[in-house]
Amino acid sequence: MENEPDHENVEQSLCAKTTEEELNKSFSLEASLSKFSYIDLDKELEFKNDLIDDKEFDIPQVDTPPTLESILNETDDEDESFVLEDPTLLNIDTIDSHSYDTSSVASSDSGDRTNLKRKKRLPDSFSLHGSVMRHSLLKGISAQIVSAADKVDAGLPTAIAVSSLIAVGTAHGLALIFDQNQALRLCLGSTSVGGQYGAISALSINNDCSRLLCGFAKGQITMWDLASGKLLRSITDAHPPGTAILHIKFTDDPTLAICNDSGGSVFELTFKRVMGVRTCESRCLFSGSKGEVCCIEPLHSKPDLKDHPITQFSLLAMASLTKILVIGLKPSLKVWMTFPYGRMDPSSVPLLAWHFVAAHNSVNPMLAFCRGDVVHFLLVKRDESGAIHVTKQKHLHLYYDLINFTWMNSRTVVLLDSAEKLHVIDRQTQEELETVEISEVQLVYNSSHFKSLATGGNVSQALALVGEKACYQSISSYGGQIFYLGTKSVYVMMLRSWRERVDHLLKQDCLTEALALAWSFHEGKAKAVVGLSGDASKRKAVVADRMVEILFHYTDRALKKCPDQGKIQVMEQHFQDMVPVIVDYCLLLQRKDLLFSQMYDKLSENSVAKGVFLECLEPYILSDKLVGITPQVMKDLLVHFQDKKLMENVEALIVHMDITSLDIQQVVLMCWENHLYDAMIYVYNRGMNEFISPMEKLFKVIAPPLNAGKTLTDEQVVMGNKLLVYISCCLAGRAYPLGDIPEDLVPLVKNQVFEFLIRLHSAEASPEEEIYPYVRTLLHFDTREFLNVLALTFEDFKNDKQAVEYQQRIVDILLKVMVENSDFTPSQVGCLFTFLARQLAKPDNTLFVNRTLFDQVLEFLCSPDDDSRHSERQQVLLELLQAGGIVQFEESRLIHMAEKAEFYQICEFMYEREHQYDKIIDCYLRDPLREEEVFNYIHNILSIPGHSAEEKQSVWQKAMDHIEGYADTQKPFLDRVCGLRELVSLKPCKAAELVATHFSEQIETVINKLENQLLLFKFLRSLLDPREGIHVNQELLQISPCITEQFIELLCQFSPTQVIETLQVLEGYRLEETIQITQKYQLHEVTAYLLEKKGDVHGAFSIMLKRLQSKLQEITHQGETTREDPSLKDVEETTVETIALCQRNSHNLNQQQREALWFPLLEAMMAPQKLSSSATPHLHSEALKSLTMQVLNSMAAFIALPSILQRILQDPVYGKGKLGEIQGLILGMLDTFNYEQTLLETTTSLLNQDLHWSLCNLRASITKGLNPKQDYCSICLQQYKRRQETADEIIVFSCGHLYHSFCLQNKECTIEIEGQTRWTCYKCSSSYKAGKLSENSSEVKKGRITPSQVKMSPSCHPSKGDPAVKKATSEPVLDPQQIQAFDRLCRLYRGSSRLALLTELSQSRGSESYRPFSGSQSGPASHSIFQNENFQLQLIPPPVTED
Repeated sequence: MENEPDHENVEQSLCAKTTEEELNKSFSLEASLSKFSYIDLDKELEFKNDLIDDKEFDIPQVDTPPTLESILNETDDEDESFVLEDPTLLNIDTIDSHSYDTSSVASSDSGDRTNLKRKKRLPDSFSLHGSVMRHSLLKGISAQIVSAADKVDAGLPTAIAVSSLIAVGTAHGLALIFDQNQALRLCLGSTSVGGQYGAISALSINNDCSRLLCGFAKGQITMWDLASGKLLRSITDAHPPGTAILHIKFTDDPTLAICNDSGGSVFELTFKRVMGVRTCESRCLFSGSKGEVCCIEPLHSKPDLKDHPITQFSLLAMASLTKILVIGLKPSLKVWMTFPYGRMDPSSVPLLAWHFVAAHNSVNPMLAFCRGDVVHFLLVKRDESGAIHVTKQKHLHLYYDLINFTWMNSRTVVLLDSAEKLHVIDRQTQEELETVEISEVQLVYNSSHFKSLATGGNVSQALALVGEKACYQSISSYGGQIFYLGTKSVYVMMLRSWRERVDHLLKQDCLTEALALAWSFHEGKAKAVVGLSGDASKRKAVVADRMVEILFHYTDRALKKCPDQGKIQVMEQHFQDMVPVIVDYCLLLQRKDLLFSQMYDKLSENSVAKGVFLECLEPYILSDKLVGITPQVMKDLLVHFQDKKLMENVEALIVHMDITSLDIQQVVLMCWENHLYDAMIYVYNRGMNEFISPMEKLFKVIAPPLNAGKTLTDEQVVMGNKLLVYISCCLAGRAYPLGDIPEDLVPLVKNQVFEFLIRLHSAEASPEEEIYPYVRTLLHFDTREFLNVLALTFEDFKNDKQAVEYQQRIVDILLKVMVENSDFTPSQVGCLFTFLARQLAKPDNTLFVNRTLFDQVLEFLCSPDDDSRHSERQQVLLELLQAGGIVQFEESRLIHMAEKAEFYQICEFMYEREHQYDKIIDCYLRDPLREEEVFNYIHNILSIPGHSAEEKQSVWQKAMDHIEGYADTQKPFLDRVCGLRELVSLKPCKAAELVATHFSEQIETVINKLENQLLLFKFLRSLLDPREGIHVNQELLQISPCITEQFIELLCQFSPTQVIETLQVLEGYRLEETIQITQKYQLHEVTAYLLEKKGDVHGAFSIMLKRLQSKLQEITHQGETTREDPSLKDVEETTVETIALCQRNSHNLNQQQREALWFPLLEAMMAPQKLSSSATPHLHSEALKSLTMQVLNSMAAFIALPSILQRILQDPVYGKGKLGEIQGLILGMLDTFNYEQTLLETTTSLLNQDLHWSLCNLRASITKGLNPKQDYCSICLQQYKRRQETADEIIVFSCGHLYHSFCLQNKECTIEIEGQTRWTCYKCSSSYKAGKLSENSSEVKKGRITPSQVKMSPSCHPSKGDPAVKKATSEPVLDPQQIQAFDRLCRLYRGSSRLALLTELSQSRGSESYRPFSGSQSGPASHSIFQNENFQLQLIPPPVTED
């Protein structure tokens, strides 16, 4: 057997190594690629485990992988052997995975999905990454390719393969071999052989660059010795004849290669040498009869990974038109994974690429595969048992179609889209780093080989469609470089080194961008990094040195580019744009030495630049990022801000700086003069360790006005607040305004501050000064806050002897200062004793306070000389008790004094402690400020759990006692308070809600106790009237009708105008008794309403008629009055109400009963007109005629017109020939009749026209021919011609979709109507799942189509013997075809149809109800089409149908 390569090639391998550096120089590669090889570079990037994204989803392992035979023999409907737990992870649609089979696409424009708009886009392709790729033309190779085509008729280039040599195949069968100096080493083959074999369609060089395999367009394969240029093998029988070689690939085993032909088959080629004779054995791995393979990719391991456990399997990835497969060639043929694409564009190119990556602390191969715009990454691992596992990584969504995928390293990939644009992508962040246009390359495409034009084009249409964009043989990658073969040139692309990327930006004068990019290299956040090696500190040092150089250049450029002339604002803006960049990066690089020496010296040459530089330092100083500023810069900084009058900024800077190197006295003087108190305190504390002097200076300012009783200015208030905070910080061990006091100084500072506070007299005190001035001043300034400071200090103190003495001493001083002086308010005194009560209530209390002092405070608060500050004194005492001071008092005396002082909240607090909740009710009722809260209190006690039954009973009884009360406005206020303003008089609605909730069984008792009728009326209205807004369940109350009728009687007395409105919402009253009540109070309208409700229509009518006649009589006999007579309005209102009464009830009456209502009404209206003579018409005759006409129009709907005329003519007055009086009435009735007759005729005509138009369009829709949108099935996406089975039918829908009946049947797109099967469109019904699925789409035509003829067949074929079909149904049923046609017809209208409008008009008119005396009439229904703001009633012709 032969072991390839043989000994002849050893010398050639050495030669290849010696020339590799020369090629790198020729290709303008950086020297770093020769120092750090491609393998080293990958390893360096791969083992950055902190950058690896481990958010991955494992694909379930297949227990028993299928055999290759089972995959080749599987049918289209068989489930895939490799299924994800979540199919959406790979965007696999729920339809068949085999959406595109080998012969399923009829032509390149099927479905026209290539132009679908992508929904998701990557981020911007250029975002501060600089130029990532460098591309250059290989001029030597390009020139010789053109020369070979011209001089030796080599033809255009067709394929390229790159190793340490570069091989280019041509259209006339020649293989040109170039070395790394672009010199032509060999020209293999001849044009005569090319005429026999065709163009070279594929090339492959083995690992050690000793052998070359050439595949030809007519199917032959040749093997060449690259050392000697000899032809070693010419293989013609490795695969079926008549098919072109699409791919040929060496594996890591030099005796094993794989080829793929245009029939879609894959063959394994084994090279042997027996007895000096070279042979080749072929074995079919995948047959194209079950789906063409159009891309193969064996796994190549790097030299340093040749012992990797995965390499023993010799893995091969294959991509067919429907799925990808990963198989192992060794030790025996085995399928390790199959994976379906899902749904994609049939013209997109399948792509495969292997690469070893680091993940989970190990290096394993990763397969990238894509077809269309989604790239999937699968990580392949071998476990301990020897099985291979596949895990899915995060996939990459794009917005363009790919035609090439190349790994640059484990993190960076280069993609080529169908518009010939290169996209550099970072795999883990999915960020697009750069986009490069390469249309100038004029890339060679392999379309002719995929279409196998050299052998007659006998390939499937699907493979030919993929071949339109195929460029597999035109792109080759090696050693971190990508070679692109053009029609007349060869280009090489590679990643720029980090230094080259920075320099590229500098050349373009983008200094800021160059610094930002360099900083990203420094921090390790940059993408696609090349040329940085070593550990992190070494890499940072290299980048930092380069950044320092750029910063010097940047500084010089900033000064040179400064505008010499113009406004000062222009110069400031220039430096504000430039100088902060210098400061930022110097501080980021931690080069303060550079910043404050060379950089500052350079910028100080320009005064504007110097000022901007100093202002740039401020945010860093304030955030404590910049410490240790040189004294000179610090001095310049303060002077600069002082000159610009920015004193607040100066103060903020001082408290963040180390000021020991400055002139302390000068700084203190500046701070005091400019009111920078925080800075002054900071300088004293940090500069001199002096803590008392700042207090003395501040006390001198605020003490005199406080002692004199003057109001402090805003400035003095600020100083006082700062003093309190400063004292608090000192006593707590914190520095002011920020930080902490050194631990060794804390006890000393605390003692100094305490001694200062409790001084008997201040330094330089006047004889008139009162004792303890500092404590007195602070108490006067803000008693509560000063005591809070002391309280916090007491908590921090440890219980040592000195601390206890300090606490007792300061408490004694506080008592002496405040109790012995009368110039403190009750609130201030209360604050002191509240503070003392809290301290005394502590379990570890060591303070002593004389109890008589508390009694004095109680007397002071409860027995003042005047009645001022009542609520303030009460609140102070309440806080004192809540803080624990209650133990200092005798409770009975406390309650007595609180009641005397009217401190009801104090009484409530004491009663609550003793659980005397019933007495608290009196506290609420006596307190004018809180009396209305008593209802909530009673409700909470009675409803919230936690109170005993006895307590609830006492509260219940107390509430019952206070239910009634009199709000007598004549009594003085105090008398009413003493007599308790009771619950009902307080707020009737709240009282009613309380009674309904908790006293429902005693309602009658409560009502009986309420003697005041007005009070009872308000109470009952709140209880019974649902409009009052209280939440009472009337059903649970079970109120007797007597109470309701009592309320109605009170309502008649106190609010007669609201009786009808109330009765309409009220329930539970008896009609007879209520009628008697309303008659008693002579409320005739209410009586009529009740009689009508009772059913006595004539009784109600007679009452209304009497009212109307009396009002008519009033206006008939009255004299001359103004037109706006209120009595006329009464007549109009009464007439309208009476008409409404008649209209409501006429529907339920016979003709005689109707006439008994309407004719008396008409007589009553016409009687006044008879009395007035025509010569002297009555003042209101026109108004009365109008009302009479209204009566006639209303009664015409219920009484025949002849009856009305006969009744009028039978009248004795008109029977004597006085028809002129009623001529107007009769003519008006006739006009109304004519109008209604015309309206009816017009409506009928319009509806008839619509009906005719609708029927014409329905007939046209049914008889219209169909035009399918595509010539393939919308489910299986196969051409309708593909299936030749006689039983299969083609179904076309009116929506344009076309299906095989077999496919529709599998999707259950059938419905049964009257025992017959009807088809529904799968796509349309699935897109309208929320609506009527089966009704919205329907079949129109169905036919059996053969290549020679078209025959229409009926849509269903019922059996002749089926009795169910023959039965006639009692009512017609629309089939889906008719439903769809009707829906299309309805959609032609822009809005509601005329029939719908007229129907609603008639319904709303017929259902009108005129309730008498009701405040609101019921409008149209809420869903009415007339309420639409866009509604317009237009009589327009029907719309024109669109073809």
